[in-house]
Amino acid sequence: MKGWKRWLPGLQIIRQYEAAWLPNDLMAGLVLTTMLVPVGIAYAVASGVPGIYGLYATIVPLLAYALFGPSRILVLGPDSSLAAVILAVVLPLSAGDPQRAVAVASMMAVVSGLVCVAIGVLRLGFITELLSKPIRYGYMNGIAFTVLISQLPKLFGFSIESSGPLRNLVRIAEALLGGQANWTAFAVGAGTLALILLLKPFKRIPGLLIAVVAATIVVGALALDDSAGVKVLGPLPQGLPSFALPWIGLAGLSQVVVGGCAVAMVAFADTSVLSRTYAAKTGVPVDPNQEMIGLGAANLAAGLFQGFPISSSSSRTPVAEAAGSKTQLTGVVGAMAVALLLVVAPNLLQHLPSSALAAVVIAAAIGLFEFNDLRRIFRIQQWEFWLSIACFVGVAVFGVIPGIGLAIALAIIEFLWDAWRPHYAVMGRVDGIRGYHDIQRYPEARLVPGLVLFRWDAPLFFANAELFHQRVLEAAAQSPTPVRRIVVAAEPVTSIDVTSADMLAEMEQSLRACGIELRFAEMKDPVKDKLKRFEMLDRFGELQPTIGAAVDAYLAEHAVDWKP
Repeated sequence: MKGWKRWLPGLQIIRQYEAAWLPNDLMAGLVLTTMLVPVGIAYAVASGVPGIYGLYATIVPLLAYALFGPSRILVLGPDSSLAAVILAVVLPLSAGDPQRAVAVASMMAVVSGLVCVAIGVLRLGFITELLSKPIRYGYMNGIAFTVLISQLPKLFGFSIESSGPLRNLVRIAEALLGGQANWTAFAVGAGTLALILLLKPFKRIPGLLIAVVAATIVVGALALDDSAGVKVLGPLPQGLPSFALPWIGLAGLSQVVVGGCAVAMVAFADTSVLSRTYAAKTGVPVDPNQEMIGLGAANLAAGLFQGFPISSSSSRTPVAEAAGSKTQLTGVVGAMAVALLLVVAPNLLQHLPSSALAAVVIAAAIGLFEFNDLRRIFRIQQWEFWLSIACFVGVAVFGVIPGIGLAIALAIIEFLWDAWRPHYAVMGRVDGIRGYHDIQRYPEARLVPGLVLFRWDAPLFFANAELFHQRVLEAAAQSPTPVRRIVVAAEPVTSIDVTSADMLAEMEQSLRACGIELRFAEMKDPVKDKLKRFEMLDRFGELQPTIGAAVDAYLAEHAVDWKP
């Protein structure tokens, strides 16, 4: 796409839309609706605003993201990870006034939207590229575990105060042992889950929708909500969102801005990782910068239509995928269905049991787990397997958002470790093979008398500068002949910083004092440009284009009789 169209990925999807996708998107949208309504209401209350505004924060953002968002499957809306941050700002500033609470929350959404758009425009979405496949697996397995645990109380018909996945397991066990379970609700939920899993292999059968409708009919027909105390959704509030500019005055503006920036950072971390994970899973690449613009547009839309900050959903997205979603039309269908329910049929889902909804989420969470490829990774590279497990434990123990932080931290450590302790080699000439090769792999390689050919397979930067210095001196000390020149084969060196440049200057000076020359071959032009900017390029003599040319120059300048 060129020009302004590149900012609207939804238009491109419309142009490429295939008729065969329509039944899947429609069915997935209807299934998704059964989750959007109760989750939207619940997270609104948790965020300190009336329940209906959770539906407003569901309808408009889904429509905005369908136009601006690049992911074909991501579902956005109110999210539990944001609720605590929103509530912390809304509660003191609203002073119990529901309308002021809505205004505060809407302003936070506008601030969050502007921050996310800025991240996208400034092209800071590259942060998600730090996450390797094992780390993504660990994060998603942790997400799946967290989501599954969060739904167990609803499946058994009771509630607990959430305090983290592992602690929640303890509280669930205590509640079950204390006789708090509603076994009728559990039977409805377990039956729904069994039906979903039974019908899952049959792609043409809408198993999720059939199971949810069946559970609703059974509870309504047998009046289980009255006779057995099964929790149900109940009648919906009525009314559609309208455009409104949120404003609360200057008194609490600083708190709103700080809170809006905080939820933007949480939403950025959550959405970017989830988007990248599903992009890899579906094989459809996603521009992380456009993802932030889509998230920002959805938050702006929420803030201007009486909503509150939203993020991607790690529970609703897999439900949409499991229901067969192909494009963002699923989200559009879900948004329109919620709006239609609010206008014409607020009582249609009043008998929908909470345990059945929990079963839908649990079924989706089961599909998120990745074990097969992790077994392959364990077989071929065990340390990356354990990296994935560490990320999983981080999410499971500390929660989703701290888990994302841990995942990014582990990714950075993984990257730095590879660059901090890179491979290096002393090279010699192997008969019958062109070029110069690692003498560790080819012990029979012939060394050039008085010359050390040293290769460093990483960028040179502050963390490995001292190690480079040590390895070069070790290579010179282990030479079987007195060393006259060291040539660094710099083709793998893609960058250099001030610390490593200063190290090279000091090393060149100390080597020269010992009668040893330091030279470079195969240096990349960007690295040459940096050395020139550092005013160091002339210190190392003529830079040779190849190792062979560097050897020839040494042989000629020092009159060494050696045949390549």
